[in-house]
Amino acid sequence: MSTRQLPTSARTFTQRFSGTRRGARLARLLAVEQLRSWDVPFTAAEHAEAVLAELAANAVLHGHVPGRDFEVRLTLAADTLRIEVDDTQPDRHPDEQPPSPGGESGRGLLIVGALAGSWGVVEGPAPRKTVWAELPLGGSAGGVVGVSAPAAPPRQGPP
Repeated sequence: MSTRQLPTSARTFTQRFSGTRRGARLARLLAVEQLRSWDVPFTAAEHAEAVLAELAANAVLHGHVPGRDFEVRLTLAADTLRIEVDDTQPDRHPDEQPPSPGGESGRGLLIVGALAGSWGVVEGPAPRKTVWAELPLGGSAGGVVGVSAPAAPPRQGPP
């Protein structure tokens, strides 16, 4: 298995948070401020905020072990923003499943999948796992590239 080399010009942010809902909220808020300090365009930062919010919420709700924290890492390279969230439940992997029609939850990984170019899970070191998502960046703005808005579907007109 080969690992992807990040360019030396990549910027990183790493912070550990309490495994609580408050910790997940703080992770989201600090990540948004970090992206702002890196001059990440608004749309890209919005997408990253949504992805991080879902991954941090999953770490707190499904990957939490009492007394243990979770960790967030952001890596900004020339054309990719990588978001990583470590938790301490290596045996509980996220699984993208269709939500129940009347359910109020179960859509988080669908959001991650829609906004991220790719996402996955990496094991270890024990007792940790890392859930990661990469957001492809395209188009230039302020020296840092931004996420393009998805194209609108074609309109169906009268025959």
